[in-house]
Amino acid sequence: MYFVGIDISKYKHDCFICTETGEVIEENLSFKNTNEGFQQLLNLLKSLDNSQTIRIGFEATGHYGINLKLSLEKNNYSFMEFNPNLVKQFIKSQTLRKTKTDKKDATWITRYLISVDYKPHPSQFYHKFTLKSLSRKRDKLVFQRSYYLMQITNILDLIFPEFKPLFDNQFSVTSLYILYKYKSIEKIKNMKDYDSLRKVSHGKLSYSKFLKIKEAAKNTIGCSNEFLEFDLENMIDLYSNLNNKIKFYDDKIIEIIKELNPPSLSIRGIGPISCAGIISEFGDITRFKNADACVAFAGIEPSISESGIESHTGKMVKHGSGHLRYHLINAAEMVAMHEPIFTEFYYKKRNEGKTHQVTLSHVAKKLVRIIYKLESENTTFKSNIN
Repeated sequence: MYFVGIDISKYKHDCFICTETGEVIEENLSFKNTNEGFQQLLNLLKSLDNSQTIRIGFEATGHYGINLKLSLEKNNYSFMEFNPNLVKQFIKSQTLRKTKTDKKDATWITRYLISVDYKPHPSQFYHKFTLKSLSRKRDKLVFQRSYYLMQITNILDLIFPEFKPLFDNQFSVTSLYILYKYKSIEKIKNMKDYDSLRKVSHGKLSYSKFLKIKEAAKNTIGCSNEFLEFDLENMIDLYSNLNNKIKFYDDKIIEIIKELNPPSLSIRGIGPISCAGIISEFGDITRFKNADACVAFAGIEPSISESGIESHTGKMVKHGSGHLRYHLINAAEMVAMHEPIFTEFYYKKRNEGKTHQVTLSHVAKKLVRIIYKLESENTTFKSNIN
């Protein structure tokens, strides 16, 4: 068996290889963080006795090691990531010397790899890494879209406050089409092409609603001007462009999540977008010792304060990934509506006097524990709905 320890840095990586008996195979390989450098490592690995198992280990170092991990996975090599603090503690337990070089670090990483149970990173690393990147970029676009929605609302409050109550969804395709096409209150009150609006609304806009919109424009208390109308047109443009970009990300995320088909998707109420955000942020679920570790990682556990004889819990700690908490809370609200187990749990907490938001945090914690069980055991959720 071969043990390969790699010390990762921004521009180069250092490698140390030995056998399980301690025979040193390579102690001075330093390769660049480039395609040529990766090929240098792959050539060395391929030169080893192919009848022997190869175990590869390195510290989790953020994005510096992403391309190396993708290259190893592509070439069918498994690898294990370590918490840097655990490696540091291991080194302290083995020596009092403080000599630190990249080559020395690679040697220590190899020794640590030999001392622990080998738990290789799952083969779905590439898909989950892609999902995490897509999901985080999508979240940013959604946040930006919310800003433009607020701006559109503020402008309408000035120029046409009666417009919003006329629509169940003031940002529907029909309402935005009217605002963008006619641009001014004067043109809206003189609208004549009902048929085109009816087509845009897929027949949902009645003629009576059409007349109500015109009448509201005639009697509005709003005060418009050229600047506000120009501003409204541009805000709608930006909102529509973001909508199209978000749809592009949605399509890509759904495509990948369908291919992965994770067990968490079997929970009624968790859609592909929320599921992608949750499982990609957790990554390899087996790296967590238990469900409580997942709850702590998500930052949805309550803070604890102890002083003297007093002890009480406080607000949610909110450390960890904000993206993960965002998707967990959203998913918690949906599963509480669609899965009886969560629905009953939700109302149990509400009957205890907890607010809606506090209750959702409890539902989210329960959801994390179930997700941990499903993903770690690769089993689907069994609903009690017949």
